[in-house]
Amino acid sequence: MMNKAIFLDKDGTLIPDIPYNIDPKKIILQDNTVPGLKKLQDDGFILIIISNQSGVARGYFRENELLAVVSKIQELFISNNLKLDGFYYCPHHPEGTSPGYNIHCSCRKPAPGLLLKAAVDHQISLQDSWMIGDILNDVEAGKRAGCKTVLIDNGNETEWLRGQYRNPDLTCKTINEAAEQILIMDAHELAGL
Repeated sequence: MMNKAIFLDKDGTLIPDIPYNIDPKKIILQDNTVPGLKKLQDDGFILIIISNQSGVARGYFRENELLAVVSKIQELFISNNLKLDGFYYCPHHPEGTSPGYNIHCSCRKPAPGLLLKAAVDHQISLQDSWMIGDILNDVEAGKRAGCKTVLIDNGNETEWLRGQYRNPDLTCKTINEAAEQILIMDAHELAGL
């Protein structure tokens, strides 16, 4: 039996976007997030974070400093009766200054590498899964992996570069709104409508 997943961008989608933040004290869940995530989880979706963390490549923080970020988000999930099933991040950026991290890779969104890895690790059916993010690079990563996608239109997308993989299936203002729409679409799909 394959799992279905909600892949979540971290900064600007799940938590407020504070550039290159690794201070756990500054990490909170976005408003209008928890009820939607609960509904999705209750419907059988597993929850997995997919995040670009170029601060490592840029030398702003070390990779092991992300562990505190992961722990804090896990705590926030647990305190809200949610389960974080996975946290995948890309530490690379081709313009970085840290040797070994300043590379082109297949895991930096909009590439689909992290979603593909998570799919193998968690036996996920990508066609039954969704990628939720606040910029079109998130949408593209999800589409290239074979997922349906949601753009959280909260003002964080500034480039609006269109392309083959950059048209979301849904555009919503919050994760709560996205959850409602995802559940409606999935119910229609199951009913053959």
